[in-house]
Amino acid sequence: MKLEIDYVEFYAADLEAEQAFQAKAFGWDFMDYGPDYRDIQGAGIGGGIERAAHASPLIVLCADDLDAALARVRAAGAEITRAPFDFPGGRRFEFRSPGGTAMAVWTKANG
Repeated sequence: MKLEIDYVEFYAADLEAEQAFQAKAFGWDFMDYGPDYRDIQGAGIGGGIERAAHASPLIVLCADDLDAALARVRAAGAEITRAPFDFPGGRRFEFRSPGGTAMAVWTKANG
């Protein structure tokens, strides 16, 4: 099983300022998903901005089989930082690699 980078999430304490910056600097559009999340449109890869105090981006990989990906990531030595959870459109989990990189794996919702 090979996983590919599918999505990048940026974190910003000031969501509105970050959205305005990215729109002006990069020409991206956004879809609002509540008060704390914006989906980035037209960036060449899927992405979003989430209101959060930490600032490192989250690299998100896509898998056909989330459970198999979770087992593989654990076996490779990752620390699972957020257990699998559902969200609109799919399911995902988050982890930190042994080198400290924050990452996630998601799969599309069935049906």
